[in-house]
Order: sequence, then C-alpha cells, then structure tokens
Amino acid sequence: MERDEILAIYGQDYKEMTRRLLEEAQLAGMIGDREKRIGIKPNLVAPVPACEGGTTHPEVVEGLLSYLREHGFERLTIMEGSWVGDRTEEAFAACGYDRLAAAYGARLVDAQQEPSETKDCGGMELHLCRCAGEADFMINVPVVKGHCQTRITCALKNMKGLLPNPEKRRFHALGLHRPIAHLALGVRQDFILADSICGDLSFEDGGNPSHMDRIFAAADPVLCDAYVCSLLGYEVGEVPYIGMAEALGAGSADLSKARVRELNEPTGRADRPDKERLLRLSELAQEVESCSACYGYLLPALDLLERDGLLADFHEKICIGQGFRGQTGRLGIGSCTRGFEESLAGCPPTEGQMYEFLKDYIERERKRSV
Repeated sequence: MERDEILAIYGQDYKEMTRRLLEEAQLAGMIGDREKRIGIKPNLVAPVPACEGGTTHPEVVEGLLSYLREHGFERLTIMEGSWVGDRTEEAFAACGYDRLAAAYGARLVDAQQEPSETKDCGGMELHLCRCAGEADFMINVPVVKGHCQTRITCALKNMKGLLPNPEKRRFHALGLHRPIAHLALGVRQDFILADSICGDLSFEDGGNPSHMDRIFAAADPVLCDAYVCSLLGYEVGEVPYIGMAEALGAGSADLSKARVRELNEPTGRADRPDKERLLRLSELAQEVESCSACYGYLLPALDLLERDGLLADFHEKICIGQGFRGQTGRLGIGSCTRGFEESLAGCPPTEGQMYEFLKDYIERERKRSV
C-alpha cells in the first residue's frame, strides 16, 4: 500500500472485512521482517462497548491479530491509555482486549502506567509514554468519530492516548491543535486501520452511534484525517491540526491526489454530524483549556438537558477548564472552578453528575424567578 492510497470495505462481518482489507493492502509486505516489534494502538477512551460509538471494535483488532499471526508475526503489543478520569485496565476488560491479548499471545500495555520520556517533536518537546517508542512498526486503529473540541478525531489525535495524563492536560493548555500536530512527528504511524463502523459523530466517548459499517486503511495519517473530514462534511481547514501536521512534514492533506478505492459497495447511508445542534450546545459553555474528558462529558449532559426541555430559557455561560483555576464566578463545572458560587467538584465529574447538577441549578433558578 502506498502513501497516497486509501482502501475501504463495507459490511458487518468486521473480522473478515479486516482480514480482506489487510490482504489487499499487503500489510505483511509493508512490515517485512517477522522479528519486528509491532505496536497496535486502538482507541479505548473509556470503558464503554464499541457499539456505543466511542471505542475501537474488538472484532477489527481480532482480524488484525489473526492476520499478523497467520503471517508469522509474533512480537505483538496492544498499547493504550484512556482519557483522564478513566482507567485503561477497565477499558481493556469492558471492551474485550484482555481476552484478545490472551487468545493471540499479544502483550497488553496500559500507557497510564508507563514511565515517560521527553522527545523533540519538530521543535516542540513532548512527554511520551515509553511504549510509544518501542515499536518497530506501529499500527493505529482509531475510531472515526466526532469531537466536541476538534470536530473530528481519527489517526492524528488517537496517538494522544500514548501520553502520560499530565501531558494530556498540558496539550489542552497549549491549545490542543498545535501539540497534536507535533505529536505526529513524535510517534510513528506506519499503517492506519480506521474503524468507521458506528462512530459517534458528535461526542468522543460515544452514546449516539451512527452506523456506517465501514473500515478503511491508509498509510498517511494526515491524508487519513483529511479523508475523514470529507466523510463527515468538514473542510480540512476546520480542523487546524491537520494543516499544521502537513506543514511539519507529517503527510499530505491533498485529497485531490489521493487514490481512494472501495473493495465493495456501501451497505448503508452516510450520516453527517448535526453541526447546528453541536454549535448551539457549545455556545452555552465558556471553555478555557478544558481537558477532553471534562468538556466531553459536558456536551452530552447538555444534550440530555435539551432533550428534556430544560434549556429552553437557559442562557447562562457554564465555565469549564484549567483556565479558571483560582478564579471566581457564578457557574462552573469541575475542580478547576472550585472558587465559583455554584461549582460541581470532580476531575472530571461524570456526565450523569453534570446532568443532575445542572438540572438542579436550572430548576432552582426557575423557582427563584417566579
């Protein structure tokens, strides 16, 4: 498979689809030496099943593992670190990765427990988990889905799971896009196997799956993410880290030169994210340097509140993020807003806790205004 190629396949037998896609891509030939250490990086942001649209389907990784073992590759490591606030070991268990590792003789590495190493990534020093640099050939298995801060997440952002938790927080303090772009130079991506089966097009941790029944492969992470923009109806410029990564030399975002080949016909309709709804909900938040988990829980909580008819006359700004540490205000979410009059503790509080806290606040304010 060449850097300018994208191969896609459709269906519902995800393990066999994966195997066919890998045969077509000639992955074994790309890897070469059977003694190479192969890293496999899924997206296990939280301990939620893949059917909810937030995590990589175990059937895809099983198809990959069976293909690799069949072709004589034995030094296999599945590595991941869930987002801040959740434990990777719980995600491994909930998503079936502990079973997969045992069945195929793969090593399972919790990146949250790994020591970190500092690396110059194109002029920006980043702290990376040690396992990120131990693979001779890295296979990225991200989920194609939406993200409340970056609009989309796929190949480039998925490598954020190989950062220690303090560095994940620092990424948000740095504005998220620029460090994600530099991360592309810090962690290798030799092959991308993208799970576009039922990703949630709005929220990173899932809950509103959109069924696509598609898996695709790429060799260029920048081109992969540009392709995802086209699938979800975004311009590449709406996701700044893609252009930044291209400028750093991490790949090409020029889809006009890409060779996209579908191995069979699509089996379903192509959903698009509800951009207007997401924008409307995000306008209720005043977000400054918030971590993905905290902000990622707030938007679904607001979505539930709107569906319950509780946001019709709610116009206050909900403050959230590291930028509010040491400040005061009226309404805040998370431990960073502990100085506010009304603040929900937690780092991060859960989606359910946010929902109940905001529901109680809205109902109290309504009674007060009567």
